[in-house]
Amino acid sequence: MIPIHFYNTLSAAKELFQPQIPGKVSMYVCGITPYDESHLGHARCYVFFDVVKRLFKESGLEVTCIQNFTDIDDKIIARAKDLEEDPKKCAERFIKDYFQKMELLNVGKATFYPRVTEVIPEIIQFIQKLLGLGLAYPLDGDIYYSVRSFKDYGKLSKRTLDEMESGARVEVDQRKQDPFDFALWKKAKEGEPFWDSPWGGGRPGWHIECSVMAIKHLGETFDIHGGGQDLIFPHHENEIAQSEGLTKKTFARAWLHNGFVTVNREKMSKSLGNFFTLREIFEKFKPEVVRFFLLSRHYRTPLDFSDELLQQSAKAYQSLKEAEEISFFLLEEEPNSHFILEDKKKDFLEALSDDFNTEKAIAELFKLRNEMVEAFKKRDLVWIAKARNTLHHCSLEFLGVSLKSDLTLPLIGELKKKLEERELARKNKDWARADILRNEILIKGYIIEDTPSGPIIKSK
Repeated sequence: MIPIHFYNTLSAAKELFQPQIPGKVSMYVCGITPYDESHLGHARCYVFFDVVKRLFKESGLEVTCIQNFTDIDDKIIARAKDLEEDPKKCAERFIKDYFQKMELLNVGKATFYPRVTEVIPEIIQFIQKLLGLGLAYPLDGDIYYSVRSFKDYGKLSKRTLDEMESGARVEVDQRKQDPFDFALWKKAKEGEPFWDSPWGGGRPGWHIECSVMAIKHLGETFDIHGGGQDLIFPHHENEIAQSEGLTKKTFARAWLHNGFVTVNREKMSKSLGNFFTLREIFEKFKPEVVRFFLLSRHYRTPLDFSDELLQQSAKAYQSLKEAEEISFFLLEEEPNSHFILEDKKKDFLEALSDDFNTEKAIAELFKLRNEMVEAFKKRDLVWIAKARNTLHHCSLEFLGVSLKSDLTLPLIGELKKKLEERELARKNKDWARADILRNEILIKGYIIEDTPSGPIIKSK
């Protein structure tokens, strides 16, 4: 197993990861509330956790990753009403959109995708146990968790109750025993979807669902819980309170949180009018470029978004792809991940396994790319083959970024034949014929770069 260190939000320190069960890693990543199209914030989160899973798998661990869908929620109900659509159909439509967009971004599937509506009986049982322990209380058909009954509340977000103010997701209700108490069960309003319970018709609160689904699929204690930084408080804090209040065991041994996507250094949000869906972004940029862009900064730092920054990423991505393309042209063989430069892979993995530092890992790929450019001039084909295989393997298998060329072996043969004819025409000073052949290659989508050691074909 590759030694992997990462920043644990719970301990506020970088730690060596050691799985609870040797050879296996259990992860729960908070999924989307499907009330709208998937956006760039979703992409950053799930592309990052895809890299986490890839690194664990490549290090020899068996990965179990659970990612939920909150398929019933106030936002879904409100959106369905606006669209004059059944809430279930509304959620299904946006779940489908999520899978389509993640497939384009080359995000691998989680092991399982549980949904809130599938675990209502388990949620009711969980709440009943909390009531039995005196950790929750009924109130006019609602059930609330008593935050002050959990002495460690605030240990994840590093706050104390006295320092806190009601946040965006803390429900302000004068009837509650404490302003920080949160809903485990909500009494149904007229016209809303509901499920029968011992407390009457209603539906789960937001936080309870993840505790129930995580424990159901991963057990009372598991390795890693993940999500965006905005979930640290109150969502993840509340998960810890209700889960550990019930089980008296550590809920998640480590917590991973990715940073925000910002626009002009402000958090991307609908309320600020700086919200971008993946559909809109894919109309301008290829999904592989967007994935490369998302990994170009360390996951815990804010990622500022603009067309200009994406264009810069597109150029950087193209320069890596160009190295793979030129190599393919020179070698005329597919990549072989068993014939690589072990020292270069080691440098790459040391960067990536140090708190999943994709930014630094990509820098290692550019170092390799620059060395390849020098090797092209010398036509050092054996080294180029190993370097190309290393570049391809590290980028695709660990970062999930494909550098695969559009070239095919038949097309390479055709282009090389035209190059040979062009070189002969130039030797014979038949400049008109040489220009015709250059244009024929250009029509195919490629340009000729003349080097001291001979011409090279690359995408225009």
